[in-house]
Order: sequence, then C-alpha cells, then structure tokens
Amino acid sequence: MASSFLHRVIGAAMLDSATYEEVEADRAATTQALAVVVFSSVAAAIGARGMNGGEATLTFFATASVIALLGWAAWALLTFEIGTRLLPTADTRADPGELLRTLGFAAAPGLIQGLGAFPEAQRPIFVIAVLWTVAASVVAVRQALDYTSTARALAVCGLGLVLSLAMVTVTGLLFGPTLAAFVR
Repeated sequence: MASSFLHRVIGAAMLDSATYEEVEADRAATTQALAVVVFSSVAAAIGARGMNGGEATLTFFATASVIALLGWAAWALLTFEIGTRLLPTADTRADPGELLRTLGFAAAPGLIQGLGAFPEAQRPIFVIAVLWTVAASVVAVRQALDYTSTARALAVCGLGLVLSLAMVTVTGLLFGPTLAAFVR
C-alpha cells in the first residue's frame, strides 16, 4: 500500500532512504514530487519577503516562486546528466522520472523557508534549509542512481550545485536589470 503524501514528505525530510526508494519506484508519485517542489518554492518566496524589505506583492511572490522552481529544475537536470553520464557506476540505471521524483521529495526541507519571513530568523532558516536540502538530495541521488557510495552522490550533487549557481549568476548578470525593472 502506498504511503500517504504527508508520510512521504516527512520521510524525505528525515533522510529516510526507504522513502526515497519507495518514491523512486512509484510512477504515480511524480505529481506528489512536483507538489513538494512547488510548495517549497512558494515557501522560499514567502521567506524571501524579508529580503525585499517586507514588501509582499503578488508579483514578487509569483516571480520569486518561479525563479525558485526554475532553479530547482535546472539543478535537477544537471544532476541527472552528471550522475548518469559523467559519474555513473556499473549499477547506475535511472530514467529522468525516477531522479525527478526523488529530487522532488528532497525539496521537502525547503518548506521551512517560509519561516524566513521573520526577519531575525531569515538567514539561519535559509542556511539550514539549503544544507538540509543538499543532504536530502544526496540521499535521493544515491537511491535513484543506485550508488553504493554516499561520496559519489555528494560529488554529483556538489558539481550540479556549483554549475547551477554559475548559471543563475550569469543569468542574473545578463537579465537582472531587465527583470528588476519588470518586477517594479
């Protein structure tokens, strides 16, 4: 019997490898994984409200949520490519759906980012959320790509994170002023 959505979210946040194996094997969990990513992206937007001087406009929430969602999607795609093409093992067998489902649930720790709306808690909450999400992602990658080594999963996630941040930085430098003018 399939676990409930909430049970899966909690299991993923608690870094339970059995939860990630269950989600990897359950094609019907794709919608649930997407929901976790969307909810985490919205939580990031709510938490980032403090970074915007407390101005909480619908445009800001929509823009911040979309940016968080696109950032996750780019990172997930890079992670799949790195894990299956650059650093696979002899046992690595995965399709994009398996990795997207597990990485979707690995976004569960990001739900705490909503607490960043409290100005004094914002920085620590975002740091904790990022570190916790990276840890969950390492477990997700290890399970989805059938790695026996956590170090290999950490290398895949780390390389994916560095490349994603580089892409976001370049995109921000190229389009930042244009987007900033559009959001105002």
